[in-house]
Amino acid sequence: MKSSSFYPVLMTEKVKETGEFYQKFFGFSVVFEADWYMSLKQEETGAELAILQASHETVPSSFGKSVQGLILNFEVVDVDQVYQKLIKEHRLPLHLTLRDEAFGQRHFITSDPNGVLIDVITVIPPDESFQDQYREEVWKDEV
Repeated sequence: MKSSSFYPVLMTEKVKETGEFYQKFFGFSVVFEADWYMSLKQEETGAELAILQASHETVPSSFGKSVQGLILNFEVVDVDQVYQKLIKEHRLPLHLTLRDEAFGQRHFITSDPNGVLIDVITVIPPDESFQDQYREEVWKDEV
């Protein structure tokens, strides 16, 4: 299969509020907007995200529930700076405090208006005990 695109679609009843959140805090721009659907894109990364009204007729009725059990990862250059902006200045909810992980991340977790977890990450060198588990040496650029 040859794909031309891949992106998550968050189902919610808060389409407008959710779209505004990702525009304000994560630099997305609107590509398409209707009262029931919004397509967003980050110009700098090319990342795409869509938001769909969970009760819309295109969603099979037995599946029309707001999103659950999802974490969106945003890798950033300076997680400390983003933490200062999102948590300290804008007071977004903090679910996991800023910390370094032995497996090679400095990160914190917040959430969007639907309760979708957002893990904001800067890649750091992993502990020696984790280095053999990587297929790529992604942290090499960070040291």
